[in-house]
Amino acid sequence: MDKSAARQAAFSRRKAVHQPQAATAGYLSEVLAGYRGVPLAGYMAMRTEIDPTPAMEEAAAHGPVGVPVIMGAAQPLKFRLWEPDCALIDGEFGARIPEKGDWMIPQIVIVPLVAFDRNGGRLGYGGGFYDRTLEQLRAARATMAIGFAYAAQVDTDLPLEPTDQPLDMIVTEQGIITP
Repeated sequence: MDKSAARQAAFSRRKAVHQPQAATAGYLSEVLAGYRGVPLAGYMAMRTEIDPTPAMEEAAAHGPVGVPVIMGAAQPLKFRLWEPDCALIDGEFGARIPEKGDWMIPQIVIVPLVAFDRNGGRLGYGGGFYDRTLEQLRAARATMAIGFAYAAQVDTDLPLEPTDQPLDMIVTEQGIITP
């Protein structure tokens, strides 16, 4: 299966289980509690993405939390400091970003995804933003990538490429998967 077909199938699976108001970040909060104070980056959920905001709010009480800002095509992401209830504006592709704030470098990155496998493989949206960003961050220092997804987004046959950055852990609404 090619990446385009895999993405379409995965989007359908994700849409079928999306629960926008459900408490789905409990396991993510549990994982992050073991890393209090470590700089981390989450994301502002869009469309049918699982929402990490409750876990990010808890983490922000103990250390810096950022969200990704798209700087341009084929460029790594940068991360702007985020706080609960900060003013947000629309960034590229409709992603919400803090209106203002300092830049930060995370040591933990919560990664949105379209599909994942139990070996740490991730299928993203196709822009390569997270792959470039994780490669850059990991070249400078150890950086943990935590995929956050609905359990139904698992796929046993992902079309992965050598440039795809692996996930160190996958967290779903049903539990924690360590490759």
